[in-house]
Amino acid sequence: MEDKERNEKGMHMQTNARTNERTMHEVDELLSDGIKSTPPSFVRSILKAASDPEVTSFAGGLPNPISFPQEELLKSMQRVVAEQGPNAFQYSATAGIDELREWVASRYNKRFGTDYTADDVLITTGSQQILDLLGKVLLDKGDGVIVENPTYLAAIQAFALQQPVFRGVELTSEGLNIDELNAALDAGAKMIYLIPNFQNPTGLTYTAENREQVRAALADRNIVVVEDDPYGELRFEGESLPYIGATNHPHGVVMGSFSKTVTPGFRMGYLITKDHELLRNISIAKEAADLHTNVFGQYVIHDYLMHNELDDHLDKIRELYRSQASAMVEAMKEFFPAEVEFTIPEGGMFLWVTLPEGIDSMKMFDAALERNVAFVPGAPFYAEPGTRSTLRLNFTNADEETIRDGIKRLAETIEEQLA
Repeated sequence: MEDKERNEKGMHMQTNARTNERTMHEVDELLSDGIKSTPPSFVRSILKAASDPEVTSFAGGLPNPISFPQEELLKSMQRVVAEQGPNAFQYSATAGIDELREWVASRYNKRFGTDYTADDVLITTGSQQILDLLGKVLLDKGDGVIVENPTYLAAIQAFALQQPVFRGVELTSEGLNIDELNAALDAGAKMIYLIPNFQNPTGLTYTAENREQVRAALADRNIVVVEDDPYGELRFEGESLPYIGATNHPHGVVMGSFSKTVTPGFRMGYLITKDHELLRNISIAKEAADLHTNVFGQYVIHDYLMHNELDDHLDKIRELYRSQASAMVEAMKEFFPAEVEFTIPEGGMFLWVTLPEGIDSMKMFDAALERNVAFVPGAPFYAEPGTRSTLRLNFTNADEETIRDGIKRLAETIEEQLA
């Protein structure tokens, strides 16, 4: 009887396997070339592997939850329901509510001396949606898009759906390699995507001189200049620097977000540009995608900004992240082998580690996980093949003691690879 049941179970499993294989083949025939060429998020798979509570994870890009203004947001929610009533639950304009767009424009004018108005602002469902919209609006198969090498992994993923040609430009300690930038521009590109402040994944910030050089290289080019700045308000060392494109280039675009400054769960981002023809087309793409961003969330964020001093809140986050970044850097100086190099960030959430040549961080990940510490290998951040001896560390989502202990265990893993 047991043999019969075992045989029936085996036959059932084989049938399921054949059915699944056939279904996968059938679905594959229906998929677009764009989705076939777009890899799943490598970071997401890493986070799943590092989800064990025993693992000290430096892999994510998560803001520290102790910075979320929960009580203040609850009060804002209650006020919005009481004061806005049905308006907070009704369909709304694609551009976003006027009050929030006016606040964004005013904030940038105050910080950077720009002359933005609400008409220059589009509220989006997180800044990640902006990447998706830019790809849809600007890129066809085979079009050139210039990115830093390495760059934000999810930007590669978003643009890859349109099957462009990525033109990677080396990122140095000063900023972009200008010779490589000029070569990439000469090869042809519709868009350049930059993260000039506390870059993800490296944590680097372009110098003032490099920004001027990049601005000069782009000055006479018919290209959309996108500056992604989710971390700009999180500077804990030095002074803020001006944007490269913004209002200086006819097709300048600035991306921002409330995810790192208020809370990521609301998925609230924004795009700012003086190029109203470009903005009109991006708005058409957004309308087709989701009509508009969550209206209730927009009212809540705006109410929070009206009833609380954002700069006081940001000062607390900056001090928290300064302490965490310092703890990580000091631990790396103490425990890492002398051959290992790493960036020292002036803000943001990340730093970048360069291992001795010959150490493959992709292979080292499993060895680190055995010591209950996780990171993101550097290879996936390169749009074009890059070095495999790099890795990204996040310092914002662990306390100082945990950071020190995790870095010590990571150092032991590196020492093991060098042996």
